[in-house]
Amino acid sequence: MRVAKTADWRDAIPFETPMLVADVVPGEMSRCSVCGGGSELRSRSELWAVKHRHPHHHDGYVRFYCSEHVPRVQVTVSSPALNPVRGERRPAAHRSPAASDVVRAMCPDCFIEVSATGQCGNCGLQVV
Repeated sequence: MRVAKTADWRDAIPFETPMLVADVVPGEMSRCSVCGGGSELRSRSELWAVKHRHPHHHDGYVRFYCSEHVPRVQVTVSSPALNPVRGERRPAAHRSPAASDVVRAMCPDCFIEVSATGQCGNCGLQVV
């Protein structure tokens, strides 16, 4: 049995990026996850949704925050790699595409990949 991933409103939220809850998902009033269950209900236009990374679940998890408790997002700027010998900046090394990224010839009738000879193994059509 193959388990397929389902579509969910949380998939549209980028990781560690605060977004207004009203813009992400409609619904009733809710509470800040830091303020707790005893706090007052707030409008979705007053709450921020943040999707956090989780070590065991690749989809992460989403928490709602009021404006006082929105986590600060650290922006990381990537810099070019440093040459360990001289400390100079160097461009990243060019890598060839992975074997899975190479586009191969496909049979227009069967929609399967053809062999290196160019002949479809299913219907026998010669693909150029």
